[in-house]
Amino acid sequence: MGQQARDIFSLSFPVAPSAVSAYRGVDFTGAQITVAGAKCAGIAKRGAAIGQPFDAVCLGTAVIEAGAAFAAGVPLAMDAQGRVVAATAMAIAAGAVAMLSVAANGATDLVGGIPPQWVVGDSLEAAAGAGSFVEVLLSR
Repeated sequence: MGQQARDIFSLSFPVAPSAVSAYRGVDFTGAQITVAGAKCAGIAKRGAAIGQPFDAVCLGTAVIEAGAAFAAGVPLAMDAQGRVVAATAMAIAAGAVAMLSVAANGATDLVGGIPPQWVVGDSLEAAAGAGSFVEVLLSR
């Protein structure tokens, strides 16, 4: 169970727009993440009730609550409760047909787009399961 972290940069949220649990991801308004794969602004250092101020770690390492078991060195994304889970690999959806194109053979660079899930960082230690607290190297 990780309980150490090296915080390099934190954001202060003067008013929590929703209840925030400690060690969970928050969005850019300071609300706790409620959508799996959502973009995360930081990890709450402590819990906050609606209207209370709190800080969130944005850069460095942070202790985060896990939503499932995973190994050390795994890319992580948010679950629907603001906890971290192993990120899923991008793949062609079931039933979809792979396409061949000039872009596919490297002749053209693809630009733009937002991935279907936001990778928060990489696990520095394994999580035994949901409710475990682990140290995560945050990435941007």
